[in-house]
Amino acid sequence: MKKQLSITFLALFLTTAQLMAQTAKHVIFITIDGFRPDFYLESGWETPNIRSLMKDGAYAKGVNSVFPSVTYPSHTTIITGVQPVKHGIYYNNIFTPDGEPQQPYWQDSSIHATTIWKAAKDKGMTVASLYWPVSANAPVDYNIPDIGSLGDAVREEYSLPKGFYAEVKKEVFGGVEKIDHGKNQNICKIAAYVIKKSKPQLMTIHVFSVDGAEHQDGRSGARVQQAVADADAAVGIIIASLKEAGIWDSTVLLVGGDHGFYDVKKTIYPNVWLKEAGLMNDPKTGDWKAQFNASGGSTHLYLKDPADKATADKVKALLEAQPDSVKQYYRIITKEQLNKGGYNPNLALSLTGEHDAAFGNTSTGAAVMTGKGGTHGYFPDTKNIRTGLVAHGPGIRKGAVIEEMNLRDMTPIMVKLLGIPFPAVDGKIPAGLLK
Repeated sequence: MKKQLSITFLALFLTTAQLMAQTAKHVIFITIDGFRPDFYLESGWETPNIRSLMKDGAYAKGVNSVFPSVTYPSHTTIITGVQPVKHGIYYNNIFTPDGEPQQPYWQDSSIHATTIWKAAKDKGMTVASLYWPVSANAPVDYNIPDIGSLGDAVREEYSLPKGFYAEVKKEVFGGVEKIDHGKNQNICKIAAYVIKKSKPQLMTIHVFSVDGAEHQDGRSGARVQQAVADADAAVGIIIASLKEAGIWDSTVLLVGGDHGFYDVKKTIYPNVWLKEAGLMNDPKTGDWKAQFNASGGSTHLYLKDPADKATADKVKALLEAQPDSVKQYYRIITKEQLNKGGYNPNLALSLTGEHDAAFGNTSTGAAVMTGKGGTHGYFPDTKNIRTGLVAHGPGIRKGAVIEEMNLRDMTPIMVKLLGIPFPAVDGKIPAGLLK
């Protein structure tokens, strides 16, 4: 019996050791906000660096986002491996039921799950993060956080180590007064500086001008073309810096994103219907029973009393009572679907846009208006809202093609490559991606 137990224990030990075996000395993850698979799968985009990585590495045809498919919840799922219900980041900005201006989620302490930054630091690794959402005060060695609309002074105050932001201004940009972080290449110049200086074992980088261009132009347009080319050139800067630092052959470079994009032709304002029905009179005074909180391609119903089934039924009836010419622009996502997907547990229901429709929060004026540009935030079950992934380096199976995967799968990939212990996650390593 003792012999059998010893054999079983040894097998378990060997299996655990194999799962934690390190296959790369360094992992660099670059997210291009608004990154779409067609940027590397279709020839019309100027992405030679990303395509080179793809040809010598592996890629996914589509990566499913979270809901709403917006930047901050998506990036938090990437570094925790769990869905929003577990990590607690539901939007880019924190919902305020009284109509006060919404502030971004930005402090690492807002995340209710273990991050890969912490796991790597606990293992004694050097960790860096640049412009990553919800990362202020994160347990990393080098950090310039994405702090949303809070301003450059806050970004500088929360950069690590102390004085790092001023150091970057001087050493990387020749003493500029303000860094133009709207240029993807500038962010990756900072990354190159950190790579040369400390060769971090884990580095997460977020560049975002592609997202801005797509919001302006939609899925295509001159600005989108330029931003995608700039993002690819930024990836080229990282590749060059890894080679210069002598760690290219021991580094896995992951290029991914957070969500895809849709064109916007209509904008729907369902709070207009709620106000007309007397369900949303004046949130500032607390005189409301229901209100929607828009997040681009989706909007989310809050009840003042979560147990108020009568109001929930009234809202559903209002939605069903709209003419077909209006109902064609939205699809109801039920509370059951939200719970099953691991999304915001505080909602009665959500709407996701259909036929290139997005949503707004206003409760006055017309409920349906012409839209423009592009957006994201949609329920993650359609092709256009998928993001992408290209992977290259030791441990990556060359030529592997992943038909479909999820954002929550990113953490187990990085955990496996770095060989670090990590809590249970919602994601899994896609079959065939790793050697």
